[in-house]
Amino acid sequence: MTSTLQPVRAAEVEKRPGRWLALSVLVLAVLLVAVDATVLGLATPYISEDLNPSGTQLLWIGDVYSFVIAGLLVSMGSLGDRIGRKRILLGGATAFGAISVLNAYATTPGLLILARALLGVAGATLMPATLALIRNLFHDPRERSLAVGVWGATASAGTAVGPIAGGFLLEHFWWGSVFLINLPVMAVLVLVGIRTLPESRNPNPGPWDLTSVVLSLAGMIGIVYAVKEIATHGVTWPTPAAGLLGAAALYGFVHRQLTMPTPLLDMRLFRRRGFSGAVLADLLTVLGMSGLVFFLSQYLQLVQGRRPFEAGLAELPAAVGAVAAGLIAGRAARRFSVRAVVSGGLAAVGLALAALTTLGRSTGYPVLGAALLVVGIGAGFSFTVTADVILSSVPKEQAGAASAVSETAYELGAALGIALLGSIVTGVYRDFTGPAGTPDRAHESLGAAVEASAHMPPHRAEALLDAARDSFVHGLHLASGAGAAVLLGTAAAAWFLLRNQKLEGAG
Repeated sequence: MTSTLQPVRAAEVEKRPGRWLALSVLVLAVLLVAVDATVLGLATPYISEDLNPSGTQLLWIGDVYSFVIAGLLVSMGSLGDRIGRKRILLGGATAFGAISVLNAYATTPGLLILARALLGVAGATLMPATLALIRNLFHDPRERSLAVGVWGATASAGTAVGPIAGGFLLEHFWWGSVFLINLPVMAVLVLVGIRTLPESRNPNPGPWDLTSVVLSLAGMIGIVYAVKEIATHGVTWPTPAAGLLGAAALYGFVHRQLTMPTPLLDMRLFRRRGFSGAVLADLLTVLGMSGLVFFLSQYLQLVQGRRPFEAGLAELPAAVGAVAAGLIAGRAARRFSVRAVVSGGLAAVGLALAALTTLGRSTGYPVLGAALLVVGIGAGFSFTVTADVILSSVPKEQAGAASAVSETAYELGAALGIALLGSIVTGVYRDFTGPAGTPDRAHESLGAAVEASAHMPPHRAEALLDAARDSFVHGLHLASGAGAAVLLGTAAAAWFLLRNQKLEGAG
């Protein structure tokens, strides 16, 4: 189906005063979430040493945030449409800051998993509200494309700020300090946002259906939990049951939305090929990248022996590429085409991931840095244009729910990516053969092996680390190859699904 979006004449566009200042507040919320997501990977070796989680607990620490946020994004986006996007954004930011303190001072793996889950509840209020407010602040299509580009670039900048700031903190303080950097950002966001952000909501929202909220949450968590457990431990009797219950809950959610006069999510949006194609591209792209990204910090620190701050700087090219691409993505999509920019970006990411299958323990940084730069550029083009397509496809009254669909695809892709590709790394790693006397816990994670080696004689410790690092890198090769296949397949699918799709304001 060809997009029916029509260019908006300049005379018809209302340009709200103070919109760019308001945008600066919205990107602080994006920065808050992006920084939190990236510092965790850098802190993983320290969490392993201090809390001694099992391999499964370590994966839960990494992905429970995404599980919860994926289950609640649609509900929270719809709630913002009803009670006010400014209200839910500022309330969520306050809660996000407070729960960050609980993360920082967690004393057991179970408590940290719980704290990450609660942070997901708060985080679910932030991202849909920011994109929805952009949709309502910027009525001019070209200005909105630039605003979305700034929004995406800030998220990418957060992926750079997080590792660098986190690396500095980890070298001088304990691992919990990486979560406390959320507090000053949250404080500025709330204090400035109260004065600068306009309130917006759906004037005829209908009731917020609690049954739909429960079905959405149960469905997402059930499906993702089943995939994670099967990938990690194989098929055991509770796992298929959880998956079936999740699928039944999602079926119930969709059926309920189709029969309600004012649903939480208008399922008819998915009849638009451009909308569905953009959402699918986001989900599969993040799935293909997330497992690799989660383990990259461990590779840099525990395999190549870089200090945390140095490891954070090493990941900078991806953010630089994404920022640059995000700022020009809208212009590129109008000059060429939506499908050319999205498909080309995804193909570039896929080829860069394929190049990472050649990484070794002593691979020089130029190879890794170049690959990360290409990943950032490709992802910046793709994510910015798909976000613009999704926002342009709906009336501004439904902006929160539509934005939530986009973010749900992102978070669900991240959770599945960590579960599937992360499980490839973990499964391969566990099979390494260490020297006599290697403790079982050394097979749980590379961080546990490093810790165990500190209590062994030097020659056995070196043998253990060599075997563990070789096995970890082999797992990383397989995960990179799988991610490359997913990205290249997604690029081909986007070429067909986004055919004839145009951004508003394109000639």
